[in-house]
Amino acid sequence: MILDERGKKYLLKEDKEFQSDLGIVSAEQIANSEIGDELKSHLDHTFKIVKPNVNDFIDLMDRRCSILIQKDIGSVLAHTGLGAGDRVVDAGTGAGAIALNFGNVVGSEGKVYTYEIREDFAEVARKNIENFGITNIEVKNKDIKEGIDEDNLDLIFLDLPKPFEIFEDVYDSLKVGGWLTVYAPYIDQAEVSYRIAKKLGFYNIDIIEILERGLEVRQQGVRPKTRMVGHSGYLLFARKL
Repeated sequence: MILDERGKKYLLKEDKEFQSDLGIVSAEQIANSEIGDELKSHLDHTFKIVKPNVNDFIDLMDRRCSILIQKDIGSVLAHTGLGAGDRVVDAGTGAGAIALNFGNVVGSEGKVYTYEIREDFAEVARKNIENFGITNIEVKNKDIKEGIDEDNLDLIFLDLPKPFEIFEDVYDSLKVGGWLTVYAPYIDQAEVSYRIAKKLGFYNIDIIEILERGLEVRQQGVRPKTRMVGHSGYLLFARKL
């Protein structure tokens, strides 16, 4: 990744020169650089070479749909205790943002299977995952309602219009101690999911909403920002015990 003087990020293409409104950085300069090096464009602007992490990559990757944002992704990872070597099913994939986060956390010993009913979205996700260079994610162009192929799973994450329709399959596919997580933009989806999860015998069922408000630091003092990252969706968590 290359970073300009304004803090704007760009992904570099192999063996290609970099061009922006601040000038051109030659392919030869890039090829001979290392992480942390500063390069000058032909307009004498400074750029820095940085290794992108998963959040940088998601910010810059191809997206044809909305994606989960960091406040929700972080809550899923923290609440479920996902870790190295875990096995995860995710549906639907979208552009692959949550799958990339799962794959980044479970590592080379873990595995992520992500289901996407739309062929065009599945293809975009495959390219994004390949470009990030991660090999433990399998994109499946399949309707998960037709059945979950995997079992003994640590986490099943559902971002679907009616996730509760497959909760019986979810229960059967989870290992004891495994988690079901649902992302629901509307409270009705979360409420129905709660009632069905309880009926099926899930434990530790919670619905939460994450609101994120930053602080602005000024000469006069510090106060909350007038704008915040408000409602994006409700998260339901339920555990098989």
